[in-house]
Amino acid sequence: MKHPPFAAVVALWSALVLGRPSHASEQGTAARADEFVGCPDATEDSALAGSLCARFSAPLDYAEPSRERIELFVRKFPAPGRAAGQVWLVAGGPGESGASFYPLLKTLRAAFPGYDLLIPDHRGTGFSGRLCQKEEAADSVGGAALQGAEWATCFEALESDSKRTRAFTITHAAHDLRALMNRYSASRPTWLYGVSYGTQLVLRTMTVAPPRRLDGIVLDSLVPPETTGQWDLSHRSAVVDEIGRAVLAHCDADPSCRARLGGSAVAAMQGLVDDPKLSASVPGGRPKRFFGSLLDSPELRARIPLVLAGLRGGDLGPLRQVQHDLEALSAQFDRFPQSSVSIPLVSVISASENNARPDLTEAQVEAEAAQYLFVSSLPGLLVGRTSLAYPRDEWFGRSPAALPPVLVLQGDMDPKTPHAGAQAHIRLLPKAAGVSLFTVKGGPHFLLFTAPDCFTAAVGAFVQKRRAPRSACSI
Repeated sequence: MKHPPFAAVVALWSALVLGRPSHASEQGTAARADEFVGCPDATEDSALAGSLCARFSAPLDYAEPSRERIELFVRKFPAPGRAAGQVWLVAGGPGESGASFYPLLKTLRAAFPGYDLLIPDHRGTGFSGRLCQKEEAADSVGGAALQGAEWATCFEALESDSKRTRAFTITHAAHDLRALMNRYSASRPTWLYGVSYGTQLVLRTMTVAPPRRLDGIVLDSLVPPETTGQWDLSHRSAVVDEIGRAVLAHCDADPSCRARLGGSAVAAMQGLVDDPKLSASVPGGRPKRFFGSLLDSPELRARIPLVLAGLRGGDLGPLRQVQHDLEALSAQFDRFPQSSVSIPLVSVISASENNARPDLTEAQVEAEAAQYLFVSSLPGLLVGRTSLAYPRDEWFGRSPAALPPVLVLQGDMDPKTPHAGAQAHIRLLPKAAGVSLFTVKGGPHFLLFTAPDCFTAAVGAFVQKRRAPRSACSI
C-alpha cells in the first residue's frame, strides 16, 4: 500500500488538531486542542483504522516549566464497545516511537481484552518534538530520518545548543509519561506496559513521578540495574556472544545437527569468521554482526547451523533466504511515517545513562570483538559520544519506593537484556510490590513480538489474577 509522505501526514495533522475551530472527537466535539480526534492517517493503513490522536504540550525542562515547551504525540486504539480500562504502551529504543506497537495490535487485544490501548511517542521520537528540529523535521531531506549532510548539521546543533539537548533525559520523559497518563486516564483500571528501554522509563516514572492511578505493570525484557556495569551497552557484544554460543552449543549437542554440519557448529562459525573469502559473502562482510542480528528471532536463530552448513559447502541459498526473511521481518515495523529510530536520541541517552565506560576507545571495542563469534554494533557507536552526555541526576540507579503488582516477562535466550540482569534488577525492587517473573524458555528479546502465545497467556492471567501463571512456557 502506498503511503503519503511524512510531511503530508504532519501537515494534515496540524490542520486537524492545532487549528482554532473545534474538531470531531470520540465524543463528538473537542473542547480542547489536546483532546483526541480522528487520526488523519487512519485510513492510509489498516493497522491504524479507527485510531484517535492527540497532541499534548509539556515543558521541555520540568525545572523551568514556564520556558520552552515540547509537543507529545499519543495515539489511541479504542476498545470495541465499552472499555474495561486503559493500557499505556511504552516503546523501547530509546529512539523508537510508539509505531513499533502498531503491527502487534492483535496480540495486544488478546492479552488485554476490552481495554483501550494508548501509545505515546516519547520525547525525541515519532510525531513528538525532536532533538534536531530542522534535520528531523517532516519537510527535511530525509524526513524523520537523518540523511546525507543532515548527520553533520544535526550533531553540530546538538553541540551548539547543549542546554536543549540535555533536556531530553529519561527523567524528563518520565515526567512526560506521568503528565500524559494523568491527562488522559479515566477512573477505570489502568495498566502500564514497557519493553526494553521502555522498562527503564517505566521504572524511572514510578520512582520520580508515579501516575495517580495504576493497577499493574508489565515489564517485557527488563533492563539490568542501571548501576551494574557488566550488562551495560558497552558490554553488549559479550551478551550477544553468550547467546550465540548457546545456539551453537545446542547444535553441537544434537547428533543430527552435527552431522548436517560435518562437525562442530562452534568450529564452523570460527572457520567462517577466520576466512576472509567466506566472510565477504555475508551481508556487510561482517559475519559476527550479521549472525548476531539473527538471535532476535527464534525462527532465524534456529537456521544458523543450516546457513553455516551451506557456506561450508559453497551453497549461498540458505544465507540469501535468511537475509531476505530478516529484511521482511524489519519491514513490518518500517512502514509507518514515524517508524524511523531517532539516532540523536539514542546517542544522547545511551551516552548519558547506559554506558558504564565513557572512556571506551575504538581499539578496545575491536580487541574485545576479536574474542567473540557474535557481536553488536552498539559498543562501537558509543565511542566518541561523551560530549553529548548530560549529567546523571539524583534518580539514576534508584528504585521506586512502591509499586503496584508487577509482571516481568523475560526470555532466557535474550541477546539484549539478559535473564541474569533481569533477575538482578528484580532483587532491587520493593518486596511488597508482588513482582512475578515469568521466564519464557528459549525466548529472545521483545516477547510481545517474538513469543506472542506465551505473552498472551502470561499477561492475560496477570490482568485477571494479579500474578503470573504457574505453568511454564517455551518456544
